[in-house]
Amino acid sequence: MKQIPNLFTLLNLVLGCLAIIFIMQPGEHIGILDNGYLRINDNPEKLMYASFFIFAAGLVDFLDGFVARLMKASSEMGKQLDSLSDAVTFGVAPAMIMYQLLRMSYLREVSAFETSFWLLSPALLIACCGVWRLAKFNIDTRQTTSFRGVPIPMTGFVIASLPLIIWYNEWNLAELLHNRWVLYVITLVVSYMMVSDVPMMSLKFKDFSFKNNKPKFILAALAIILAVVFQWAAIPFIYFVYVALSLLLRKQIV
Repeated sequence: MKQIPNLFTLLNLVLGCLAIIFIMQPGEHIGILDNGYLRINDNPEKLMYASFFIFAAGLVDFLDGFVARLMKASSEMGKQLDSLSDAVTFGVAPAMIMYQLLRMSYLREVSAFETSFWLLSPALLIACCGVWRLAKFNIDTRQTTSFRGVPIPMTGFVIASLPLIIWYNEWNLAELLHNRWVLYVITLVVSYMMVSDVPMMSLKFKDFSFKNNKPKFILAALAIILAVVFQWAAIPFIYFVYVALSLLLRKQIV
């Protein structure tokens, strides 16, 4: 029975691996004749499936901690498995999504087939900074009631939302996310925020009183409003609201 929480954690890892499998086969190549040149575009349908696996892993990641506390089965083994699984699901898989999005952005250019690997390699910063963030969390005794840097699952959700924003394109943001400079900026921002030492509020509720959890209730209310208005595009906005609230209230959460 004590291994049940660890099985949930391994399910998180399996879902992350399935996401990577879909990321490695991003969909059909579409050739478009543009002013006499053949422009190659990728259909991001398989990336969309990968995104759903990452979100499902996020739910499982929440459940493994809940089950461990419920069964009083927390262990050092579980903590290590959790970090290793998160490194794959919320670090490597999102980095691969960003790699493919960058590749797709370059495929829209005339010189697509001359694109160097080094132009796509910044995507790997997400995985590197994510693993750094996890290692730092494991040894940092200050992160008991708050975080230092943005948690890796939140970063994973932001990156996983991008293919869905492109696919459904409710707010005509697809073209913006096909711009490689926008993707580079997103990569740098989320990578830096993971390894920064900026205090970030924990999303765990110690109780359900408004007084003790005011910022979390504000974040939850804004998240619901943003989700209704922007659908999948709400996730990056929620990320920035979370960071902004943490910065505004940093003296209260240290």
